[in-house]
Amino acid sequence: MEARLIRAAALAAVLLASMGARYPSANFIVETADGKLAAQIAQAAEQYRHDLAVEWLGQAMPNWAQPCLMTVRAGPGLGAGGATTFVFDRGEVFGWRMTIQGSVERIFDSVLPHEITHTIYASHFRRPLPRWADEGGATSVEHFSEKQKHRTMLVEFLRTGRGIAFNQMFSMTEYPADVMPLYAQAYALSEYLILHGGRRKYVEFLGEGLRDGQWAAALAHHYGIADLTTLQNTWVSWVAQGFPKPRPQPPVAAVAAAAGTAAQVAYPAKQGRPEPNLIYRIRDPRAGTPGPAGDAKPPAAVAAAAQVLPADGWQPAGALKPPAAAAATEQVARPQLMEPSRQIILEWNQQ
Repeated sequence: MEARLIRAAALAAVLLASMGARYPSANFIVETADGKLAAQIAQAAEQYRHDLAVEWLGQAMPNWAQPCLMTVRAGPGLGAGGATTFVFDRGEVFGWRMTIQGSVERIFDSVLPHEITHTIYASHFRRPLPRWADEGGATSVEHFSEKQKHRTMLVEFLRTGRGIAFNQMFSMTEYPADVMPLYAQAYALSEYLILHGGRRKYVEFLGEGLRDGQWAAALAHHYGIADLTTLQNTWVSWVAQGFPKPRPQPPVAAVAAAAGTAAQVAYPAKQGRPEPNLIYRIRDPRAGTPGPAGDAKPPAAVAAAAQVLPADGWQPAGALKPPAAAAATEQVARPQLMEPSRQIILEWNQQ
């Protein structure tokens, strides 16, 4: 009898070990094979949720009504990435689910902050963001080594005509067939804007653009940039210069004193420098349960290519209208590789 009990206990221990460990915190329930790692990830997730909310929104967020179930696969041979789902319904957001993977190092310094930034955006805006803004902002909090990969890819994409014109990118509600240029370009544009105003201004800019879709007006209001044409031209120039860091402006009083005058000195704006992983799609729950993001077929090629002209201007091919929002939508975040596009939209040459 005692031997049977010992065998039963041993079998139960083996089964529990094979099922992995679960660690709950205020806003996350982390499931992974290693109980100690599960606790560390849950604690890091809570810390990121607090700290990044303060950076993006200016204040911490209240706890969610229900915690986010997070499934983690960690290992040295796993590529870094994640998938996050949640539901928007009549101004509410809930149903948090997150799956992440990668080396332990990349999980802590890149995947976790990236995925949690998406949840912060969703909690704040209560509606889907444009693809570029959601992905770009989330990638901006990753480790420098991950961001550097996007810079390298971006230069190659722009050299080979795989860039996306800004009037097209700002109106995208679905991912293009050639998805990696969107990741790289979204990151670099988001970082450019963040370097010229900070994270809170970036969020305020997105909020204004979302309200009425007037992105040019929001751009002029928050960044003093006239329109998407001007933004695209200055951004391409900045990339071609090698992502230079913005130069700090000395205090006005110090400059005036050095010049021997009490006059106020005005400083022109300087060009700055910025320093992927999540893709979402919208589904109407009434149409049935969404399948994996990889099941979604990319939309037909966008109507006509926007052509970038030389320095004298830029002619958009027509704005894309986002579809009307369903009463409830599910947002799914997941990286995926697509066939490259042959369309030449941006022209860029490095000296």
